[in-house]
Amino acid sequence: MKIVVDAMGGDNAPEEIIKGTLQAVEELNVEIIIVGKESLIKDNINKYGKNLSNKIEIVNAEDVITNEDKPVKAIRRKKDSSMVVGLNLVKENYGDAFVSAGNTGALLSGGLFIIGRIKGIERPSLAPIIPTIVGNSILLDVGANADCKPEFLYQFGIMGSIYAEKVLNKKIPKVGLINIGTEKTKGSKLYIDTHKLLEESDLNFIGNIESRNLLKGDADVLVCDGFVGNIVLKLTEGVTSDLMNQIKSQLKSSITGMIGGALIKNSMKELKSKFDYNEYGGAPLLGLKSPVIKAHGSSKSKAFKNALRQSKIFYESESIKLIEKRINKEA
Repeated sequence: MKIVVDAMGGDNAPEEIIKGTLQAVEELNVEIIIVGKESLIKDNINKYGKNLSNKIEIVNAEDVITNEDKPVKAIRRKKDSSMVVGLNLVKENYGDAFVSAGNTGALLSGGLFIIGRIKGIERPSLAPIIPTIVGNSILLDVGANADCKPEFLYQFGIMGSIYAEKVLNKKIPKVGLINIGTEKTKGSKLYIDTHKLLEESDLNFIGNIESRNLLKGDADVLVCDGFVGNIVLKLTEGVTSDLMNQIKSQLKSSITGMIGGALIKNSMKELKSKFDYNEYGGAPLLGLKSPVIKAHGSSKSKAFKNALRQSKIFYESESIKLIEKRINKEA
């Protein structure tokens, strides 16, 4: 398969993006088309992987969509940006998947306007993988749709369930609805009506999930609107990061702590790895006609390499065909 890479998107572009791409070329057995300012791309390839240059195709794009750009306006006006050029390569079937760590809103807009929605999908959903105590879950939506209808959330449940089964290898994925209580009558009308749709479906719906139980891993698929999901995602990332930093600080604050820290060093490394976004790569934009992965904006090479790995698994799983078949079966 061919993965199209946005070399200019993200806080650490293009250096870390290209380093991660070179790692992916060595490990994943994929073809890469990297889009961006050709001179910068060549300089970084020569610096970090000159021997791999013959395995990467470069497509020049002189413009860059920044985080300060307004998403829709940027997609419409910056036709020679790495993001727009890259998305068009996938649309034209020159590439099979697109990965970017750039402006999230622009990627959502570009995915919708350039790649296009699967027939029957009301709204695409940004769906990151989040770590849990027993493994991981997929959370959707986390910001693509702040205002939702019950039908949108129901489709999120369908798409998330297919992705969890085919990409995350969850057998008969359990679907939970994030809410303020476990009773079916809890929450706003949106959540009460969504509960009814999910309950009456053939999905493996286990009911409402309260926020304090999100990381226990009771559900493989966590469904909510984009406003709630974005808060959940950023709170989880923030608390996890701050907690790890506090533990590290406490262990270094005394001789006893340092001795204890030395004894549990390996266990702490495993714990940190379990809750490190770098291990999960990025968030798929589910509901589009081709795989699009949003890598974390602050991705270093390891995180971006894993985002490329995720795009490969996503493509090879044929999840998009399965989503289209399921949605149109219900239409």
